[in-house]
Amino acid sequence: MQALLIIDVQNGLVDLTQCDDILTKIEQCIQTFQAQEKPIIFIQHFDEAQESVLHPTNKGAQIIERFQPYIEHLVIKKTPSAFYQTNLQELLANFGVEHVYITGFNTEFCCQFTAIAAYDRGFRTTFIEDATNTVNNADTYEMTGLDIRDFVGTVLHWSNVIEVLDMEEYLES
Repeated sequence: MQALLIIDVQNGLVDLTQCDDILTKIEQCIQTFQAQEKPIIFIQHFDEAQESVLHPTNKGAQIIERFQPYIEHLVIKKTPSAFYQTNLQELLANFGVEHVYITGFNTEFCCQFTAIAAYDRGFRTTFIEDATNTVNNADTYEMTGLDIRDFVGTVLHWSNVIEVLDMEEYLES
């Protein structure tokens, strides 16, 4: 069984970027999984700091309205990994999931950490590179010309343990 993980597609992150194309790709994944009656699990990050846009009392912490109708399963996390101190592994086991697909925000943090944690827990893991996004850029990391999604995708691909696809490859498979 396969499951789709939609990581941190929350107002406070989405509002910081121009990402309509990314959201469309994620929604395509959602619709494909729905049509095949496979589990779709939303992951929501909450920060404890009151001033954080991702504090549970802030509007920024909520999953974007566009995706609200799709939420059937929701996992709350407080760290970059969707597995750390959450019920995600148990939920996946209940569905008999052996293969997870990773989409969402932020590519280089929560998506990457969750992909690695999934592999470490024995799941076949597919990272859909262009169905992830980040609020950061080359200036954030003081690395001129850095394409964060491509860099993370390349690192995960070179690991030879996490499959990395772009949306076109995903749709073909």
